[in-house]
Amino acid sequence: MPNINKLTVENVAHMLERRGLLSKEQLKDVLVRGKDQELRLYAQHHSGASRRSHAGAETVSPAEVIASFNLVIPSTAGQLLSEDTVTEALAAVTGLPYFKIDPLRLKLDVVTEHIPRPFALKNMIVAVDESDGVITVAVADPFNETIVSGLASARRLEIRRVLSSKSDIMKILREFYGFRASVVAAEAEATSSVDLGNLEQFFKIKGQHETIEGTDKHVVSAVDFLLNYSFDQHASDIHIEPKRETALIRFRIDGVMHNIHVIPKQLHAPIVSRIKMLSRMDLAEKRRPQDGRIKTNFNNKDIELRVSTVPVAFGEKVVIRVFDPDILLQDLDSMGFYSREMALYNSFLRRPNGIILVTGPTGSGKTTTLYSSLRSLSSPEVNIVTVEDPIEMVMEEFNQIGVQQAIGVGFDSILRNILRQDPDIIMIGEIRDRETAENAVQAALTGHLVLSTLHTNDAVSTIIRLLDLGVPPFLISATVLGIVAQRLVRKICPDCKTARILTREECDYLQLPQIKHTVWEGEGCKKCRGTGYKGRSGLFEVLDINENMKALISGSAELSRIAAAARQDGLVSLREVAIKKMLEGSTTYEEVISMTG
Repeated sequence: MPNINKLTVENVAHMLERRGLLSKEQLKDVLVRGKDQELRLYAQHHSGASRRSHAGAETVSPAEVIASFNLVIPSTAGQLLSEDTVTEALAAVTGLPYFKIDPLRLKLDVVTEHIPRPFALKNMIVAVDESDGVITVAVADPFNETIVSGLASARRLEIRRVLSSKSDIMKILREFYGFRASVVAAEAEATSSVDLGNLEQFFKIKGQHETIEGTDKHVVSAVDFLLNYSFDQHASDIHIEPKRETALIRFRIDGVMHNIHVIPKQLHAPIVSRIKMLSRMDLAEKRRPQDGRIKTNFNNKDIELRVSTVPVAFGEKVVIRVFDPDILLQDLDSMGFYSREMALYNSFLRRPNGIILVTGPTGSGKTTTLYSSLRSLSSPEVNIVTVEDPIEMVMEEFNQIGVQQAIGVGFDSILRNILRQDPDIIMIGEIRDRETAENAVQAALTGHLVLSTLHTNDAVSTIIRLLDLGVPPFLISATVLGIVAQRLVRKICPDCKTARILTREECDYLQLPQIKHTVWEGEGCKKCRGTGYKGRSGLFEVLDINENMKALISGSAELSRIAAAARQDGLVSLREVAIKKMLEGSTTYEEVISMTG
């Protein structure tokens, strides 16, 4: 049986079989088909490689080959043998520490300053940490001691090796070196300029110099790398924030902000100009907020970007909202509804006319619920018209109208006209004022199904909000079918999930009986970047405006009576839904408190 002293598919496969990660039958399959699979993967790598690629980038590692078989690890519940699992086993055998690379925890300078890009690409090696004068480098080949020692000697570095998967290393080399090269090149060409947006530095300017153009090739490359990196990390928002001496780039992932890069201040304006140009904004206007949008492609799917700029103390801040169709358009069954709430909501959607309201704060997933609902209703037999400010994501199945307040095209004025467009279903982005609310009611009374949003904390208080907007109680009871209040909670990472018992104080706070309640939380692992969470799920509180509720609303009953009646009808509050998900092991006690108060 071969020893692990050289990286080959045969050697690694035998090692995996000895460690129980491959069965004898799987081992035989890998040995028989391994060479053909390696050649196939090599051809794929080679066809996608550029002329400037290096040998290391085009070669195929044994871990990649074995992972490509999609084999199930013996004695597991369907867990596939991944490249990371193979690399981790290889690290254990060779004595090197295994290191799962988290791009969000790497520093751009550490990655790019110590190892030249051609050398890193050729040898599949990347610097991942610097501490007390020691550089930690991740390698894909545990037997490259000579190469690493030569690097240490040539550059006078003290180096510590860890083992990482080749795919992870390659991703960092492409993203970090590409972005760094663009930033350095753009910085070299940039000259100091008058920073009119920086309130603190305005009077310190000695003179005015020419700035680089927003279309400069290096700035273009930097923006391209930044966008691709955000898509790869599943970021929902990109923040580009000017500071006094630098500019900060941050991503929001699963609702939490992460620092990504710090770039020189003189590059902030060109990068902002490039983004403004792509989103068709006025490049010369830097004193007023602007909105725009970009449509691009990533991994063979269209992605919509909504861009917002506002002037802040040190310049223009840019926030880019990323609308990934895989997230924005989901099956309603997979969004987190429980059976009662799902049945009620589907009954609302099947009604021919009336108003369905989705409520919650910004970032609670209302847009996802509305778009997913419209997609479930979409068919050649119906005409769907949306009125949005702005259009979140362009969908060919819908007739989407964007609000343009600058020319007097608002929610109220559009709604007065779209009824002549013979719609069956109308989606209003948000009911903000009395006129919009009245037009929505009129649309429902004339036989249309209307979906819209409001900013309220729960389902019952939405009725009070409609009354505040001037909608008479009898019209609310006549038109509103149901109200959905929602939130998003982070889900526990399945790879580092551990159990614990709720304390007496926690039970008291949640008003749970004083018995042993087992809950779960994530310890933090390489799969979840040490956060303990991975992905998000919806909390839904669904209020059915049935005959009993209509009578109370028409009779101008107090909110407390309406709430009590809703409870009798089976309303499950957001807090109760969150507790249920906590006790099922989907989310944590901390998330329940954070999202439901």
